[in-house]
Amino acid sequence: MSPGAAGRAPPPPEDEVVRRFIGRSSASVREQVAARLGEATAREWEESFALLHAEAVDAGLAPVDGLPEALDRITLATCVASSGSHEKMRHTLGRTGLYDRFAGRIHSATEVPRGKPAPDLFLYAAARMGADPSACVVVEDSRPGVEAARAAGMRSLGYAGGLTPAAALAGPGTTVFTDMRELPALLGTL
Repeated sequence: MSPGAAGRAPPPPEDEVVRRFIGRSSASVREQVAARLGEATAREWEESFALLHAEAVDAGLAPVDGLPEALDRITLATCVASSGSHEKMRHTLGRTGLYDRFAGRIHSATEVPRGKPAPDLFLYAAARMGADPSACVVVEDSRPGVEAARAAGMRSLGYAGGLTPAAALAGPGTTVFTDMRELPALLGTL
């Protein structure tokens, strides 16, 4: 990639950003930035991203359309297993009003050796919930997430109503859907 006018590499196209970074931990993204653009740029990215992300969340992050209502109808045990840090999840889930629904059942990639697409986080969450991994269903909106679910021996529901295209979520053991209102019925059919 040739440097831009300011001596920096131009940003990658959106589809590459989704493919390379969505669903991955900040540490994983930082490693990729450092490998591609150097340690100084990785440090700058890390600082800028944290600030810009917090500003974007505060500017109006809302729950996915239909998710609170879907959660109200789900009677199965649930948890969050995210690539985000606990601090980030307190902020995002708190802003959307979902933090209290999952308090005490929130698990971060920072707690395991390897993040998604490795199975570590989902296996850890299942163990903490006292659940057999083969009985678990993962709801995911990223390719690394559905890959992690498959690697953990879990079924997955791939939510394609966000940034990740349906084709990137599709695969063995995964049902792709686009409306969170469908979630309770999908869980009932698995």
